[in-house]
Amino acid sequence: MWAITRGGFNQKFFNLPKNLSRPLMATSNLIRVSSPSYSTSSPNHAPFKRVGTHNGSFHCDEALGCFMIRLTDKFSNSEIIRTRDPKVLEGLDAVLDVGGVYDPNHDRYDHHQKGFEEVFGHGFNTKLSSAGLVYKHFGKEIIAKELQLGEDHPDVHRLFLAIYKSFMEAIDAIDNGINQFDTDKPPKYVNNTHISSRVGRLNLDWTDPDQSPEKENEAFQRAMALAGSEFLESVRFHARSWLPARSIVMECIAERFDIDPSGEIMVLKRFCPDERGKQWRVQAVAASPDSFESRKPLPAQWRGLRDDELSKETRISGCVFVHMSGFIGGNQTYEGALVMARTALKM
Repeated sequence: MWAITRGGFNQKFFNLPKNLSRPLMATSNLIRVSSPSYSTSSPNHAPFKRVGTHNGSFHCDEALGCFMIRLTDKFSNSEIIRTRDPKVLEGLDAVLDVGGVYDPNHDRYDHHQKGFEEVFGHGFNTKLSSAGLVYKHFGKEIIAKELQLGEDHPDVHRLFLAIYKSFMEAIDAIDNGINQFDTDKPPKYVNNTHISSRVGRLNLDWTDPDQSPEKENEAFQRAMALAGSEFLESVRFHARSWLPARSIVMECIAERFDIDPSGEIMVLKRFCPDERGKQWRVQAVAASPDSFESRKPLPAQWRGLRDDELSKETRISGCVFVHMSGFIGGNQTYEGALVMARTALKM
């Protein structure tokens, strides 16, 4: 399928309605992290709940899990207790990533125990980490708060699935040591820029002379803030940009047979999320969402050409360019872009 769009490409957000004026916050100074013998809480000002996770080296899953669970009504403003002491963990209101128990009825969310095979469901089969477990049980509440909708609203469910696919699942997979591709071949390049790697680098350096629990907890607090802020960015992108754009795209898909009898050409009459420029684009659909390969790229003989040279080669007036990979091209007019798409389908 080809998509014909007007203007360029960006990811500018739609403005939210005025009633969405109190978004969920990722402010790090709201998070109290402590070890049992280093708690700074006062009996007169104790948090309503206490959430436990392990001390020592941390990973993205428990940092994000602790952040997310504090966004819920049940565990709002909870203190995070970092320990492996079973007696201490037993007395806490929730425990993440330690303790060897998965029991949502008692708010225990560990995934390391033998026999644990819990997945998100809805067609996803990746084993969950502690972050995935928290998201599975509390994700709809968190998203509903951000959208200021009921948890049973269809848009909440759409975002619940989309955010798991685009953000959460990778964290689950990396923490559980699941390869992204079903192959024994080594990767062509190393990627250490993803959120799990960046959180991992916040652990204390072995050369740091101060390895105290206080210093370790400060690092974990930064990890929670980093993972949490990116989670909220994902929620807000999907709420403000992806969801409105989805509605536009779905309408255009429904009308595709009005554009061409083949149904293989879709026209986006309105650029998602906004309109830039007066030119029209012809863009090939990717083979899969994360692939750089196109189902049917623009013809090889067009690639790399521009303007008059491209118009001469295609015998189509108004041509602007075709990318070297063939995934996108441009024309001055809608009519010209449509002819480019129709011609490419036949070649």
